[in-house]
Amino acid sequence: MGHPGAMLRLDNISYSVAGRPLIDGASAMIPDGHKVGIVGRNGTGKTTIFKLIRGELSLESGDIHLPARARIGGVDQEVPGNEVSLLDTVLAADTERAALLAEADSATDGDRIAEIQTRLADIDAWSAEARAASILKGLGFTDAEQAMPCSAFSGGWRMRVALAAVLFSAPDLLLLDEPTNYLDLEGALWLESYLARYPHTVLVISHDRGLLNRAVGSILHLEDRKLTLYQGGYDTFAQTRAARVAAAEAEAKKQEARRAHLQSYVDRFRYKADKARQAQARIKALARMQPITRPQEAALRRFTFPEPEQLSPPIIRLEGAATGYDGAAVLRRLNLRIDQDDRIALLGRNGEGKSTLSKLLAGKLDVLEGQMHASNKLRVGYFAQHQVDELRIDETPLDHIRRLRPDEAQAKLRARLGGFGIGAEQADTEVGRLSGGQKARLSLMLATIDSPHMLILDEPTNHLDIESREALVEALTAYSGAIILVSHDMHLLSLVADRLWLVRDGTVQPYEGDLDSYRAMLLGGDDTAKTGRADKPAAKAKRPSRDAILALRQDVRKCEERVEKLNEMRDRIATKLADPAMYEEQNASQAAVWNKKYSEVMDGLDRAETLWMAALERLEKAGG
Repeated sequence: MGHPGAMLRLDNISYSVAGRPLIDGASAMIPDGHKVGIVGRNGTGKTTIFKLIRGELSLESGDIHLPARARIGGVDQEVPGNEVSLLDTVLAADTERAALLAEADSATDGDRIAEIQTRLADIDAWSAEARAASILKGLGFTDAEQAMPCSAFSGGWRMRVALAAVLFSAPDLLLLDEPTNYLDLEGALWLESYLARYPHTVLVISHDRGLLNRAVGSILHLEDRKLTLYQGGYDTFAQTRAARVAAAEAEAKKQEARRAHLQSYVDRFRYKADKARQAQARIKALARMQPITRPQEAALRRFTFPEPEQLSPPIIRLEGAATGYDGAAVLRRLNLRIDQDDRIALLGRNGEGKSTLSKLLAGKLDVLEGQMHASNKLRVGYFAQHQVDELRIDETPLDHIRRLRPDEAQAKLRARLGGFGIGAEQADTEVGRLSGGQKARLSLMLATIDSPHMLILDEPTNHLDIESREALVEALTAYSGAIILVSHDMHLLSLVADRLWLVRDGTVQPYEGDLDSYRAMLLGGDDTAKTGRADKPAAKAKRPSRDAILALRQDVRKCEERVEKLNEMRDRIATKLADPAMYEEQNASQAAVWNKKYSEVMDGLDRAETLWMAALERLEKAGG
């Protein structure tokens, strides 16, 4: 498959479902060896495109061209729960190798034996076990687990084995449909770097911005029944599209609201040194967040968390605590404190105890030794996938909420559902017929109905599309309670969390690095630190004078004003670029000038933000 040229060509393809056109005259050309992220709102037909490429559905019109003999691979379902070991299951995915090895055992003809051995050497058959084992390890299976039978693992884990098998078989065209939904952060980061190095063509449907920024070189966007290929990762795509599409006024309003969020965040954490590093990263990410949704669409995808009253800190304190199941401790030596303004991400490999800690904090597990002090008025909201699975499929969202609020008027109940993007029609639809994203919204609404002071979210984004994830970030930013977050979505973690706790070796410690250093540690297999800190902290410097601190504050203010000025300029240019007339032929040269101005302002903004971060950091260090 080494020849250059098109791996895959979609020519003017159309397809309808029940008379409703889903894809209409769409075209795209994917060169050999390219990595492409497919994005588009839920329900627009991304998975359908995969089925059309595979020939599982037939086109109404148009053509799909693939090179002859190209092998297509993807993960349709979990591997069966049989007695074959994980390693052997993955090895069997290379069908040619399996057939040759079987024949080698029974062949008697000398020439054929020589042929088989030559071919086995050509396909690198002898290193296959090591390759298969390293893929399984990357996806979270220990050496011991790789020798266990498939039947020892649950569905989600067997999906990972199926993913390992298809990666091992290295098809010419790899089709992956939301692969990170059944991975944790560590598995998702491993997959990202694996896909970036994959030797053939990859198409991946994903809502994970980290993966879409780091593992692919272009974005194929499905919208209004058409396909558009954008060069670059997701952020570049969002910017290009935002500048083109965003109606000027709505853009400016959204930027303003986001800036206010950002400001309140900066104000809350500017003088809390222990939150500084995460705060810096988060300010930067928030400032860059570009809306790519028209405002009326965004209204349908919102989340509104109820506001809890303020409790006096800390809301939870653990002293020498241990917890676990059936009297056996999984986590011990827990000395932790949570305040109502904390936003904490739990890091750590699967099986280290992230869910155990979540359950302890949610009051679902008891303390086995030591103490846990919680405010006596503390209300906790808990969201995890198993709650979504426990919704009653033959009841409507309205029935679910009525059970919790039997005395509330119907209009009030509908308004509550509306605040979570569940419209009038969905409110009366049986849950079994709702999409995964709609069920997740209902579960989130039920988890937060009592205005919790602390919200524990375990993989909240699994079925949410990108716009819904952005709406969730905005709602969490505005929410005034504590947040404990477990997620495989780096983008979400970087925007929501300002403290990191690492669950490892049977305990939980604050992690001193930021998310990027955690990612580097995982991918480099570097275990430098229990807490992510390799260097020794320097001896305490003497406190800077009051004048020095005032000068540093002045500096921060100056930088802040510069960022605001550039933001205003950006909004003005975005307004210009949002005018469709700009793209008419006679204005082509003008459009080019304004596009250049836009990218210059964005560069300037990037530099100004970096200076602002640095100034904030200097102020933090001075303890000002």
